[in-house]
Amino acid sequence: MIEVTNLTKQYGDHMAVDHLSFRVEKGQIYGFLGPNGAGKSTTMNIITGYIAPSEGTVTIDGKDIQKEPEEAKKQIGYLPEIPPLYVEMTVEEYLEFAAQLKKIPKAERKKQIQKVMEMTGTEDVKKRLIRNLSKGYRQRVGLAQAMLGDPEVIILDEPSVGLDPKQIIEIRDLIRQLGENHTIILSSHILSEVSAICDHIMIISHGRLVASDSPEGLKKLMNHSQELQLTVKGSEAQLCDVLNKVTGVSSVEALGVLEDGFARARAVSEEHADIREAVFYALAEAKLPVMEMVAHEKSLEDIFLELTEGVQPEEKERKKLFGGRKRKKASAGTEAVPADRYAEETEAEQDPAGEKGTKAEAAKQNPAGEKGAKAEEAERNPVGEKGRKAETAERNPVGEKVTKAEAAEQNPAGERGPKETGEEPEAERSAGAAEQTVERSSRMEEK
Repeated sequence: MIEVTNLTKQYGDHMAVDHLSFRVEKGQIYGFLGPNGAGKSTTMNIITGYIAPSEGTVTIDGKDIQKEPEEAKKQIGYLPEIPPLYVEMTVEEYLEFAAQLKKIPKAERKKQIQKVMEMTGTEDVKKRLIRNLSKGYRQRVGLAQAMLGDPEVIILDEPSVGLDPKQIIEIRDLIRQLGENHTIILSSHILSEVSAICDHIMIISHGRLVASDSPEGLKKLMNHSQELQLTVKGSEAQLCDVLNKVTGVSSVEALGVLEDGFARARAVSEEHADIREAVFYALAEAKLPVMEMVAHEKSLEDIFLELTEGVQPEEKERKKLFGGRKRKKASAGTEAVPADRYAEETEAEQDPAGEKGTKAEAAKQNPAGEKGAKAEEAERNPVGEKGRKAETAERNPVGEKVTKAEAAEQNPAGERGPKETGEEPEAERSAGAAEQTVERSSRMEEK
């Protein structure tokens, strides 16, 4: 029904979907499972034609979503994580609008709208504004629009997010009902939801498919060895000694002694070995009555954690995700950069001239806490008189420049400013220079 081949989506250096391939058969409910940020929603958006892939193809019933988008999209009903609702419309108006967008013939619209409202339980609220509906009813309305046109495939992205427990149960029942006549792809990171609804599970991590099987098949695949937890009447030493002698047992762990002389232990078998019968007869021969024997199997949660934690992003991607900078690759015959030197090299790359930030430099050059030139100027100029350039610009609006000769007259002794000498001028000298500048500017204006 749906075939995804070598699907890739890249945003700059970030690989959201990494060469993903899978096939969806008709008439089943598929669970698309993965942690947040695994690439589930991106994959759903590519399959539905909302965004284009960087590489790869998606075919729906033999039609390429990129080359024949209109024909391919007729086969799909899509409910995004946030339903695309127009809250100022009533439920009935919105479904009529959605039916027109899907080009459902006018003669069939009323019948199809009535059908999807009955299936989703929204008929009682059809005259109400969507704005006034609860979160659960909004999800139902979004699901109703996905069902319009009777598509072969219905794709649901996180359909139970934000719902209360009662609403979650109602949505699950509705999805099971839809699964009788449609192929469902359900994207979620809620394990209980996937295991309760889906016939087939695909687990994705860092944009890559890491497992694809039925829930039972995944458990069988991941349970390579058998684990038994035993409680017997006897001593802990006796129990462990007997278990270590059983053929097929790879490891034994004592779990302590309970009241009334009961001992507990865990026995793990070799790969694909069933040790229950052998353990029972060994304990019976040693006259250690078995009070409890429990075979522990991995849950879907255990499998999910094992599969997703085992897949790490590429080196380049990991540096981006965790804020690291790219290190220079060591050339052939060159020693790689040690980890403890990485911070120094990073600082050197950011500051090639060796110049440090203004605050750090000021702190070293000014340990006693003297203020910089700008702070000193602010103290000497508390009323906010402007600097020489600003004053000249205001008093010389027609653009006449102050000549070097005039500057020499203002400063006959050739004294240099604070920036050149590094010394602070006396207050009287500053006031005199300002008065001379004002007088000179006045003469220029009179001329």
